[in-house]
Amino acid sequence: MTAEGMSRLDELATKFADDLTSLTRGVLGEDTPRFAALNMGARFQVSPISADEKELRIPVSINDEPVLSLRARYFCCWDGSSKFLATDQADIHLHYAGIPDPLLRFEYVRSSKEPPGAHIQVHAHRDEMAYLLRLADAGRPRQGFRRRKLPRLSEIHLPVGGHRMRPALEDVLLFLKREFAITTAPGWRTVIDERLRNWREIQLMSAVRDAPEAAAEVLRTLGYTVESPSVIRPRVPADDVKLYWP
Repeated sequence: MTAEGMSRLDELATKFADDLTSLTRGVLGEDTPRFAALNMGARFQVSPISADEKELRIPVSINDEPVLSLRARYFCCWDGSSKFLATDQADIHLHYAGIPDPLLRFEYVRSSKEPPGAHIQVHAHRDEMAYLLRLADAGRPRQGFRRRKLPRLSEIHLPVGGHRMRPALEDVLLFLKREFAITTAPGWRTVIDERLRNWREIQLMSAVRDAPEAAAEVLRTLGYTVESPSVIRPRVPADDVKLYWP
């Protein structure tokens, strides 16, 4: 990567970090730790980072008591065209205070098809689910049995809509407010609604780039005039289009 490209990527990653800071402080309060962009070589880590570059968790309160925390970490790189900032990996983990293992893990791996790149993992136990895993004759549970390791519910990757339709940090914060009535700052809903609209539109634009003919067809049915380009650039094979990935 050229020095100019790295500088531009640094600029975009820093802006993304500032946006995440505005989101979390607008929802959880001004004491929420600031996100920063840390140069990792070919990509940037964006997460709440202390002055000595240690990763921090975001405290989340219920009835003004900090009983939960979020670990939010993104690794950012250029997209395939080297024009747009892309998320190479994202980890949003919900923890109960003082417990190292998370309750829930919302994760994304840009290069992954199997397991699904966007998925949720639940760190809990249910006898019926453990029984179903033991019945499996193939796949991931069987691999664990070969190592004399019992399967756990937390090892199941629950799909959440694919690479383009995956949930964002905004969705996780809204989930926490709805289900646990977490303590929020005044005007929190306006912050989340605005950010969610922005996130959905960004993902929509990415999906349009993946399937421009489908987008053009829909626009024509809505009365828009859409002309095909005089020179059609080579299309990426369907198997490589992230819109179609699980």
